[in-house]
Amino acid sequence: MRSAIWENIFKKQAKQLSETALAISHVPVFSGLSRRELREVENIIHQREYQAGEAIFDQGDPGLGMYIIIRGQVQIVNNQDPDNMIVYSELNDGDFFGDMALVDDADRSAAALATADTRLIAFFRPELKDILSRFPNLGNKILMNLAKVIAQRLRKTNDLLIEAQQQTAGDST
Repeated sequence: MRSAIWENIFKKQAKQLSETALAISHVPVFSGLSRRELREVENIIHQREYQAGEAIFDQGDPGLGMYIIIRGQVQIVNNQDPDNMIVYSELNDGDFFGDMALVDDADRSAAALATADTRLIAFFRPELKDILSRFPNLGNKILMNLAKVIAQRLRKTNDLLIEAQQQTAGDST
C-alpha cells in the first residue's frame, strides 16, 4: 500500500526547475546558485519578446541591465553609420549580453538587434540592488560571478590587443 503523505513530500522535493530558472542556471553570472536562490532571481526578472528586425536597445541608450536569450538570435552591432554597420557578435539561445550595465551607469556602447523572433530574460540593475539589500549572500555571489565574467572578457581583449600589436610589428619589419 502506498502512502499519499510520503508521496507528496517526495514529489515536492523532486520538483524540477522551471524553464526560466533552468535557463538562468546555465549563465555564468548565476552559476553556483542553489535552487532556492535561482527561484529568488526568477521572481524578479522580466521576460520580453522581440520580432525579427526589432531593436532591443540602441547604441547610446542608458544601460539598464543584462539580457539572456531563451530562444532566438541577436546581433550586437555598431550602427552609428547605417551604410557601414559593424557586427561585433552574433548570439543565440543561452547567450547573454549587456551584463556590464549591472555595475555601471554608462550608455550602451553598441546596439542589440533581434535577427529572428526572440524571447529574452531581462535582469536589471534595480533588481540586483534589491537582491543585495534583501539577500546579501545571494547578491554577493552574483557580483563575484559577474566580476569573473568581466575579468575573462578583459583578459581575452588583452590577448587580442597583444596579437594585433604583434601582427602590426611584424608587418612593419
